[in-house]
Amino acid sequence: MRKIIIAIDGYSACGKSTTAMMVAERLGYTYIDTGAMYRAAALYFHEHYVSLDNPHEVHKAIEQIQIQFHINSKTRRSETFLNGLNVENDIRKMHISEMVSEISAIPELRKHLVEQQRKMGKKKGVVMDGRDIGTVVFPEAELKIFMVADLYTRAHRRQLELLEKNQIVGIDEIIENLKKRDLLDTTRAESPLRKAQDAYQLDSTYITIEEQVDFILHLAMAKIMERTENVNTHERSN
Repeated sequence: MRKIIIAIDGYSACGKSTTAMMVAERLGYTYIDTGAMYRAAALYFHEHYVSLDNPHEVHKAIEQIQIQFHINSKTRRSETFLNGLNVENDIRKMHISEMVSEISAIPELRKHLVEQQRKMGKKKGVVMDGRDIGTVVFPEAELKIFMVADLYTRAHRRQLELLEKNQIVGIDEIIENLKKRDLLDTTRAESPLRKAQDAYQLDSTYITIEEQVDFILHLAMAKIMERTENVNTHERSN
């Protein structure tokens, strides 16, 4: 069976990462959380007091950022490493969430990380989630999903996610953070969040994670079969 690229875009806290991770596991694909890459960059900028108004500082910081993903052998979940250190918990904190949209709008940073993302997906067999995967990183992806959900539902999910990491944050603060991120993500000049013309929309407000995964897997299997048949036909004709 031929492998494909599955691009999952959408708003914050729609369940993209969890769904993408489960789809990748079911297919035996590699999961790449591009949102975590931008969060890791935001963490680096924060910890090194990088001024966004200083192009020299920004350029120097970007050159120092190396991001990798490793699967935790116990939880089987993907974890983010920044310059060799596990930063999975640190990048999920609210103060990083509050600055990540601004950081991710930096053109030079996006170019740097998009190059890494394309290298990761070069051999296909990947499930990648983010904001611009189907529109910029892999516009040729065989399957594109665009996820949406009700704002309150998203805020509630984010609150539970934070509680699991022992972070207590009020629902009103989370709602305001999501509104701010939505505005920045959809209006930025560099790779704004938008639905690709050929993407399937998935509203996760009233469905379970399993139902989300099943929806994508059904589409994925059809695309895999289609690509396999197309490649085999091309090879026979040659």
